Amino acid sequence: MEKLKLENLTTEQINFQLISHSGNARSKIIQSLREYREGNTAESENLLAKAEEDLQGAHDIHFQMVQKEASGEKTDISLLLMHAEDHLMSTVTMKELVREMLEIFKKRDD
Repeated sequence: MEKLKLENLTTEQINFQLISHSGNARSKIIQSLREYREGNTAESENLLAKAEEDLQGAHDIHFQMVQKEASGEKTDISLLLMHAEDHLMSTVTMKELVREMLEIFKKRDD
């Protein structure tokens, strides 16, 4: 996945990129759990790996934003940015929880 350059985007576009990447990851994480439930363990793992790629895109954007602010450039805080951040953090939490659940299920199923 090519790293997105923030200087080419408006604040709203940056926020929507965060929402888009984390939303795509969230969908794959949920689908991963469903695939495991149906016995498709390889597809479940594949979906988690793809979700990780989506999250990496969101993390890259977030890191660039933090770097800009650390260098003295102020970030406009808006409801949209708060929503984007919340979306990202809840997806990261969901990913960790689903990974742990899948490990429990694997031990149970062995």
